[in-house]
Amino acid sequence: MAHCVTKVELSISCDNLIDKDVGSKSDPLCVLLQDVGGEQWTELVRTERIKNCHNPQFSKKLLIDYYFEKVQKLKFGVYDIDNKSYDLNDDDYLGGAECTLGQIVSSKTLTQPLMMKKGKPAGKGTITISAEEIKDTRVICMDVEARNLDKKDFLGKSDPFLEFYKQSDSGKWQLVYRSEVIKNNLNPCWKKFSVPLQTFCGGDFNKPIKVHCHDYDSDGSHDLIGSFDTNLSQLQNASGSSPVEFECIHPEKKRKKKSYKNSGIVRVKLCKIEIEYSFLDYIMGGCQINFTVGIDFTGSNGDPKSTDSLHYISPNGINEYLTAIWTVGSVVQDYDSDKLFPAFGFGAQVPPDWQVSHEFALNFNPTNPYCQGIEGVVGAYRQALPQIRLYGPTNFSPIINHVARFAAHSAQQGTASQYFVLLIITDGEITDLDQTRQAIVNASKQPMSIIIVGVGNAEFKAMEFLDGDDGVLKSLSGEPAARDIVQFVPFRKFQNAPREALSQTVLAEVPKQLVTYFKQVGLTPVKLPSEKQPENKP
Repeated sequence: MAHCVTKVELSISCDNLIDKDVGSKSDPLCVLLQDVGGEQWTELVRTERIKNCHNPQFSKKLLIDYYFEKVQKLKFGVYDIDNKSYDLNDDDYLGGAECTLGQIVSSKTLTQPLMMKKGKPAGKGTITISAEEIKDTRVICMDVEARNLDKKDFLGKSDPFLEFYKQSDSGKWQLVYRSEVIKNNLNPCWKKFSVPLQTFCGGDFNKPIKVHCHDYDSDGSHDLIGSFDTNLSQLQNASGSSPVEFECIHPEKKRKKKSYKNSGIVRVKLCKIEIEYSFLDYIMGGCQINFTVGIDFTGSNGDPKSTDSLHYISPNGINEYLTAIWTVGSVVQDYDSDKLFPAFGFGAQVPPDWQVSHEFALNFNPTNPYCQGIEGVVGAYRQALPQIRLYGPTNFSPIINHVARFAAHSAQQGTASQYFVLLIITDGEITDLDQTRQAIVNASKQPMSIIIVGVGNAEFKAMEFLDGDDGVLKSLSGEPAARDIVQFVPFRKFQNAPREALSQTVLAEVPKQLVTYFKQVGLTPVKLPSEKQPENKP
């Protein structure tokens, strides 16, 4: 297995984007895809969307693992986003560029023309990608408000937002953070935010930082309210009892008016540095990943004896269910020391009384449903298949609630020692959608992630809905998930791709989900690496 040499942060900006909107400018977003082999591209991450802008400078940085020994082919796609759906197929394509991560890293800043397709440029559009190696895992947490900002809108007050820039070695100003807009308010209090220390100032506490306060306009022509210069050393003086205040100065007004004082005061109420722990910090610090498998045995899969059934085992001994178990399980089992995996089926009539069960042990031993290694899960599946009757309905909530109970029990220990991953393999016909939504919302508060692999050729609309990429998943009563814990992947996309392509895509979200959970509940790794031990303050 390749060893990650380092993490690289990519900053994206574009110039001269083509117009796709009638009567206004495009609303661009940039998506980053990586070639996972066999001409299969998988999305890694995307920037925010910027409204009405031909020359966007995206504030969200794209973080990617850099492997020296692998050619990492990347594709950057720029889209005009005019709806709320996460799917980019219904959005206008503004052009793309392909390169390798090695090219970006070796040139530090790479500018390429945007292409509609090979040989056809997207007008004069270009994309610029800057790379910075992330060596420092500290983050800056800030709490900022403003007082008495200038009124910029004719009929209202102002709609202020902040932008923080750092000065690069070449002297150029690079955007490091953009706040949310607060509508119609001259005394705004923005949400607390955190930015990696290296992103913010390259680890240099005296590096010049420029802060702009703008009045947001929907057509993209934001008005400057004022700006000020500072550095991290100054900002760090802020604490709960004594905020640091800066006068917001509009250079044009200052030049014209002798009596001009300022255009408002920006107050930094808090600026502190915290350590950010990585997935590997938690794993190497002693966190075990507990892997559970749930297999769909409902009638819609078809009779296992028939060759067109999803449960039909071919002469060479495989089907889509077995391939998914092998592919995902073989990666996850490396992170589980006892290699004992509980495996369940749902939606079948089981012996001896042929009642429908939604969480029966594959080995028919409810008091000990554990299988020895992935081979044990595969063996239990093969043995169970001829002994059960495929039936229905397709209920996910019992098995999600089952694993969530174990996760909740381990969470009571108050240490980052256990995390649970539930793999559900299904043909996609879900019956208890509302109960499943509630089960996922409840599970999002526990140390667990859910991976759903869809086999067969169903639409999978319900699965895509449960994967919270379109926005935060909510229960029927409107309660939002505490964090996104579901990753859905349709198996058919990977039928002709190398096996590692499926496991990379399926497991891509788990490290981030694990770190997010332990950060939310304030748990550090059980054993801290020496360089991340908290400093003893005098």
